[in-house]
Amino acid sequence: MPRAPLTILHRDDVLVAIDKPAGWLVHRSDIDRHEARIAVQALRDQLGRHVHPVHRLDKGTSGILLFALDRETGRELGQQFRAGQVRKTYRAVVRGWPPESGRIDHPLSGIGDGYADRPAGGAPRHAITDFRRLGTVELDHRIDRYPTTRYALLSLHPVTGRRHQLRRHLKHVSHPIIGDATYGKGRHNRFFQASFDCHRLLLACVELSFRHPATGDPCSVTAPLGGEFAALLDRFGWPRDMADTRLVRDAETMPCP
Repeated sequence: MPRAPLTILHRDDVLVAIDKPAGWLVHRSDIDRHEARIAVQALRDQLGRHVHPVHRLDKGTSGILLFALDRETGRELGQQFRAGQVRKTYRAVVRGWPPESGRIDHPLSGIGDGYADRPAGGAPRHAITDFRRLGTVELDHRIDRYPTTRYALLSLHPVTGRRHQLRRHLKHVSHPIIGDATYGKGRHNRFFQASFDCHRLLLACVELSFRHPATGDPCSVTAPLGGEFAALLDRFGWPRDMADTRLVRDAETMPCP
């Protein structure tokens, strides 16, 4: 059966943004060489032209993935990411109830990912993540030593861009992301699978704000949550909208034309 086309969130003469589904690789990796769902190749086939990814999302993470349509635009956007000039907003469901807001400032060492430019090891590098709590739920179900279990919906803003930063930072503060097979808790992951038919990593990139490479104007791209993630928010009575990002967004930033 033919695969459904990727959802295009924005396209103009120099860039295109898609809503990457959970479970898709950005491009081929030696670590997961049998995965056939490759965003770069699928988008090239869909548009009938070459595209150049300017950043990455983990395989399990869904949401906004930005591509340049030429190498010069790719270099410009890549520089914005490397310089920390792109504001990134994610949604995550985590175990427990973190504070209403805060900052995680915890250095992270490198992790190899099968690409030549991302070797493992080396001295830990500074890594900062800001967060805001958007919703909580307490369920009458014992998993650990407590008679109930608590979960929270977070808005996450990585100030730096280390590999697996959000997943590792949330583990560091004992609020791992649900569905994370590497840094999470298996008992909670299995509970969500069995109770809510939710089989994915509950982490999604919902907004990117940057300077448009052609005009220099500030702009943003947003992606709605859908599928299993959205169904879970509805079940817990949590918000789907972007209200928290609108409150803290640079006043000059506006949707890309």
